[in-house]
Amino acid sequence: MTVIKKLVTLLRGSAREIGESVVDSNATRIYEQEIIDAKHSIEKAKGDLTGVMAKEMQSAREIERLKNEVARYEGLALEALNKTQEGLALDVAAKVGALEQELEEQAKAHASYALQVSKLKDLIKSAEARIREHEREIGIAKTTESVYRATQSISENIGSGGSRLANARESLERIRARHEDLSDRMTASKQLEDEFGHGALEKKLAAAGIGGDADRTGKVMERIRARQAKPAAPEA
Repeated sequence: MTVIKKLVTLLRGSAREIGESVVDSNATRIYEQEIIDAKHSIEKAKGDLTGVMAKEMQSAREIERLKNEVARYEGLALEALNKTQEGLALDVAAKVGALEQELEEQAKAHASYALQVSKLKDLIKSAEARIREHEREIGIAKTTESVYRATQSISENIGSGGSRLANARESLERIRARHEDLSDRMTASKQLEDEFGHGALEKKLAAAGIGGDADRTGKVMERIRARQAKPAAPEA
């Protein structure tokens, strides 16, 4: 029996650990859902508030109506007294008393509605402020979680041996080596062209003063000197 109890306790502990693990891994999502649920509750509270505010306005109108009725019946009672209708005046006075009693009840209801409206408004404002605070907190939490995920990804990629970053660095080194080889080949090709190609022969001819362009500079200088020696034309 003791073994069975221990097994049951072990299963309960395992279930609790699994539940906590699920909650921890989805903490941000649960937090966001709780904020959404709180917003829905606030919207419902606002709906209830509008109902109470409507009753407050209705009671205010009823109070105004009852005041007008009291004033009207008091005038009628006075008119009955002026016509020596004592009994009728008493009946009207009883009507005024009943209206005044109803007026008192409506005034109490109106005050109660006004108090409820004030309290509900304060509660809603406070709840909305707390929700805004929680939304800022969830924003910070999500940003921090993203940073942790990025850090974990970097840590995993910069592991020992064949990590992705090491492979990328090796690829970069191979690209650099290929570029250097291509540059060396282009330099060697230019050197061969200068040494054995058509351009090399033209350079050798020019250096020896052979060819159409061999003494171009000397000819230009002779032409300039000839213009310098020529006398200027007389002015008219």
